[in-house]
Amino acid sequence: MNSIVKSVSGFFLDLIETAVIGLSFFLIIYLFFMQPHQVNGSSMVPTFKSGDYVLTDKISYRTGEPKRGDVIVFHAPPEAGCPTGTGCDFIKRIIAVPGETVAVHDKNVYVNGTKLNEPYLPSDYETIEGKFISGRTVTIGPNEYFALGDNRSHSSDSRVWGPVDKSEIVGKAFFRYWPMNQIGKIDRVNY
Repeated sequence: MNSIVKSVSGFFLDLIETAVIGLSFFLIIYLFFMQPHQVNGSSMVPTFKSGDYVLTDKISYRTGEPKRGDVIVFHAPPEAGCPTGTGCDFIKRIIAVPGETVAVHDKNVYVNGTKLNEPYLPSDYETIEGKFISGRTVTIGPNEYFALGDNRSHSSDSRVWGPVDKSEIVGKAFFRYWPMNQIGKIDRVNY
């Protein structure tokens, strides 16, 4: 009887040890390396749809700088009106980086005076000005990034509330793992 108790207690101790190690490993990855995010809303259609799940690389921007064309996840600015305490994050595409100029006119985006070629947008999508950039050219400051949703007519983005500060960026969306028929790496657009 004593050997049965030892065997059962040994099994449960091994099970608890395995669970603690597995949970510790998951927490380290989640806190420091990558994090899952769910896309909510239509601001990135057609690239992402509401309900898509992506993995966000949290380490790349600690060792390097965000680049134009990266899809990023960042903490929503206060002007976005997210409910207090929800930890609201946005997913958008970087259109301009520090030192570049941005303007929106003729239903297009211009970076450094040149019309931005955006092959990921359907031809019938139009970019309109927002409150922040209305009628002017904006120079992006140090540690700031101009980020837009791909679905320009349904996106609250830098056109409305200004550039995203680097300190607010959670990371780069690098892999879509849901829905199953669209699993794969998220590539940065090269302009």
